[in-house]
Amino acid sequence: MAEEDASPLQHFVVAKRTISAVFDQLLEFVKEGSEFVEETWRSVDLEHVAEEEQCAQIQACSRKLAAIKEVLARRHMKVAFFGRTSNGKSTVINAMLRERVLPSGIGHTTNCFISVEGTDGEHAYLTTEDSEERKSIKTVNQLAHALHMDRNLDSGCLVRVFWPKTKCALLRDDLVLMDSPGTDVTSELDSWIDKFCLDADVFVLVANSESTLMNTEKHFFHKVSERISKPNIFILNNRWDASEVEPEYLDDVRKQHMDRCVSFLVDELKVVAPDQASNRIFFVSAKEALSARIHRAQGMPETGGALAEGFQERLQEFQSFERTFEEFISHSSVKTKFEQHTIRAWQITESVRAIMDSINIASAEKKVLSLEEREALMDRLEFVRNQLNFLTEETKDKIKVIADDVSSKVASAMAEEIHLLSVIVDEFCSDFSPAANALVLYKAKLIAYVEERMVRNLALRCSNSIGGCVLSSQRDFIDTISPLLPPAARSHLHMHVPNRKFEMAYELNFRALCADFQEDIEFQFSLGWTALVNRFLGPAKATQALNILDKNLKASSHSAPMRTEAQEELAVSMATGLASLTSRASMSMLVIGGVVWRSVGWRIIMFSVSLYAVLYIYEKLTWTNSSREKALKQQFVEFTTQRLQAISHITSSNCGLQVQQELVGVFSRMCQQVDKSEMELETEIRKINAKIQRLESVQRHSKTLRYKATDLESHLESFSAQYLNTQQ
Repeated sequence: MAEEDASPLQHFVVAKRTISAVFDQLLEFVKEGSEFVEETWRSVDLEHVAEEEQCAQIQACSRKLAAIKEVLARRHMKVAFFGRTSNGKSTVINAMLRERVLPSGIGHTTNCFISVEGTDGEHAYLTTEDSEERKSIKTVNQLAHALHMDRNLDSGCLVRVFWPKTKCALLRDDLVLMDSPGTDVTSELDSWIDKFCLDADVFVLVANSESTLMNTEKHFFHKVSERISKPNIFILNNRWDASEVEPEYLDDVRKQHMDRCVSFLVDELKVVAPDQASNRIFFVSAKEALSARIHRAQGMPETGGALAEGFQERLQEFQSFERTFEEFISHSSVKTKFEQHTIRAWQITESVRAIMDSINIASAEKKVLSLEEREALMDRLEFVRNQLNFLTEETKDKIKVIADDVSSKVASAMAEEIHLLSVIVDEFCSDFSPAANALVLYKAKLIAYVEERMVRNLALRCSNSIGGCVLSSQRDFIDTISPLLPPAARSHLHMHVPNRKFEMAYELNFRALCADFQEDIEFQFSLGWTALVNRFLGPAKATQALNILDKNLKASSHSAPMRTEAQEELAVSMATGLASLTSRASMSMLVIGGVVWRSVGWRIIMFSVSLYAVLYIYEKLTWTNSSREKALKQQFVEFTTQRLQAISHITSSNCGLQVQQELVGVFSRMCQQVDKSEMELETEIRKINAKIQRLESVQRHSKTLRYKATDLESHLESFSAQYLNTQQ
């Protein structure tokens, strides 16, 4: 082999770098997935999209990956050398390292396990099990001295020697060589195996070719085979240079050793197939190989010094062992160190992908349900708005009809009450006195009484029917508004209807209505001028005629005394003046009266005057407070009737307006509940929109993570195809 060729150990180094990169990506992917799943699980609006079990599962995967990543960083190829004392184990290691690193020689030089591995530093050092202290070593003698000076080291201890990689190419490729005490120096083989051998990729049995395989060596590897399934074992028959002493027996001895070694590997240990066994057995001289390589490193010929015949063949076989060993251990280590981790990574990736698939499916299902829920809410909102607009217009018309009906009822009731006003007034009873102060108090009581009676009568006539109508309308409002509200709000809708019974306020306001009422309870003779004029001309024309007559009388009082003829002329003049203001019928009666006067004479006239005086006195005597009260009531009825008739339309309209305000207020409060319900629907729709967006984000993220899982699986598959499934 050309030693300058690339080392087969690079296969392990590249594989380790590749799988480490994959695990870095995988760990980052799982951490991202863990954060995503935990966030999704803890989101209140994403209930049951991610489960707590999934969160715990992916977090466990993250922890496992972190632990595997740490293990991968410490992973290296490990070869353990075993054999009896002084079989040349340390010399073989030194020859492979091309430098005297471990102490070697005749006798028991290795009293404990020694691992040799590379360090990036420039100085060699060692550490022991019970201390992390780095003890500097520069030469083999210093190492041997350090090992022998430490009294605590025994065959069950491990000393780690860190040798600069710049000095030894073999140590650059994550290879650890472990030397051991002789298998014949202790009986604690089980503890050796448990402590130092379980993670070894290759075992090298260094045998002495000057003798045969000993039982101690076989016994040790039998125990190894019990603990490890089919361990990878090489057998080096060292010191083969001694066979040159008897060259005529060389082939026979080689065949004898080969047969025994093959039998040991195939028949006893059963760790290799018969056709492959010979590839695991080599005949070398480690001492010659080490010497030749040191000479070459020093610029001297490899064959320098006293070397036995056949040196080149033994050196080539040692090189063949190295090449075979390196190829085997690089592929074997990749499989033993990375296969289970790759399988575990594959399982983790599949688990995470399954979780992402589950989350994706759950979020998709939730999204469909949310879309359906949003559609239903939007339909509900549109229905509520349209129905409310329709009900509002319809209710306005109904309320107007009800208000008009109430106005009509109140107007009819007021007309009946006005017709019966004289009865109400006659029923009023109170102390009457014509004195001014007493009259004021009497009229106040009369007004209050009439107002109270009329209001009570109007209430008896109208309030029950109007109240029933209002209550029925309010119930209709509840029936029409209830379908527009959510079930929880329907049961509270009646709370927006007043608990009190609707009471109509009949605003008659008699005090203001009768404020200018002026009674006339002075005595007036029924046959007097005023009464006659009122009777024949009516109150308005009578007042005008009496005023003119009063002016004429005042003018005549300043003239001289007149004769009888003059008085007659005055009477005729007065009659003529009065006749000018009366109707034709009145004037005819006066003319007839004058004719009678001239015809019958003064006796009859005097009799008539006497009778007239008697009637006057009678009426004067009968004009009592009762008559005055009756006259006042009659005048009050006439005055109030006119005023009530004038305000009847206003009062009835006011009652209709009261009903309208009551019903509008109740309906408005109910509509406010519908508006509140609309706002709640809009809020719920906004929440669902946000939830849908959140679910879409979860879907996108879960799909992205799933694609990453698929990509990582392809990386793992590629790694397996390139490094784990190759035939050796």
